[in-house]
Amino acid sequence: MREIIFDVETTGLRAKDGDRICEIAGVEMVDYVPTGVEFHEYVNPTIPMPAKAEEIHGLSDAFLADKPLFDAVAQKWVDFIGDARLVAHNAMFDFGFVNAELERCNLATMSFERMIDTVAIARRKFPGSDNSLDALCKRFGIDLSAREKHNALLDTQLLADVYVELIGARQKAMSFGDTSRQRRTQTTIIEPRPSPLGSRLSEEEKAAHATFVATLGEDAVWSRYSHLVRNTTDET
Repeated sequence: MREIIFDVETTGLRAKDGDRICEIAGVEMVDYVPTGVEFHEYVNPTIPMPAKAEEIHGLSDAFLADKPLFDAVAQKWVDFIGDARLVAHNAMFDFGFVNAELERCNLATMSFERMIDTVAIARRKFPGSDNSLDALCKRFGIDLSAREKHNALLDTQLLADVYVELIGARQKAMSFGDTSRQRRTQTTIIEPRPSPLGSRLSEEEKAAHATFVATLGEDAVWSRYSHLVRNTTDET
């Protein structure tokens, strides 16, 4: 099952009043596992950035001035999402903005039947609790250290982890053998130490161990490895 977790940053809160998207991002998941396929674009909104919005996401008029207009990335977005289910946090907000932009480009809008709202899921699961993205990350022990301001790509990556936790799919996701996350783990290279760590066994502990092993008889498994204890101690 293919799903796209997505997020947008905007110039304000009301798409119907003319506020525009200035950043859009999505991450692909298959069977609740991120595939590593992502979509990310900064967008020139063509209207001035209000100070309050810039405080939230840090995207200024100067930064966005040379970025593409939404109509230059719209078809790429449509191609990216395909017919996947669409997951967002407070999804009506994100759907409203993306659909408003798609309408301006004379492209088909995203059907609300495809929408999965993680805020709604969180409210059902944790009624009366703070169900912001930050709060849910803290609840599930998801690292927030890189999130200084709202950032569409980072927020989708965080939400992907939150979503899997919310629907109880973490164990299912971990059971799949061929995932990008598992491949990254398997290919991690750990540098060897320049020299082995020295033993912490004292001479008294070594002698006590030898005495104990002797009481077990010649067929005891420990008897086959007692020399390793001696050698390790001698090397320190």
